Amino acid sequence: MSKLDWKQLEKEPAGSQHDTTSALESLRYNEDGLIPAIAQQHGTGEVLMMAWMNKLSIEETLKTGRVCYWSRSRQTYWRKGESSGHQQHLISMATDCDGDTLLLQVDQKGPACHTNRRNCFYNEITNEQLIVSVNPIK
Repeated sequence: MSKLDWKQLEKEPAGSQHDTTSALESLRYNEDGLIPAIAQQHGTGEVLMMAWMNKLSIEETLKTGRVCYWSRSRQTYWRKGESSGHQQHLISMATDCDGDTLLLQVDQKGPACHTNRRNCFYNEITNEQLIVSVNPIK
């Protein structure tokens, strides 16, 4: 197994294939072994949330189809929806061009945000103020 060269991948044509193990080893994790993951609702493109993953949470997500993150605050694995029931099921996973961010296309069941809002991006910032733009789901 060899690590992938992200600069070389930029030049490869669509349909080029590489093994998953090499891909996961080649991701650009931060000093804590984490990589940001953006969850997006498949079909609509709605950005739901951003969380962190490590190599093991990525492997579990790929194996089970249920999204698993790493909780920095709890220092443990966080299987989305474990306590709330608002699970995320993986449709597809992709990296950005330099391998330092993941994009997860998911099927979100219920609200994605712990505030009980559909997504985590409900605080709109303008030149003058921050506006809470969405009420929690009741």
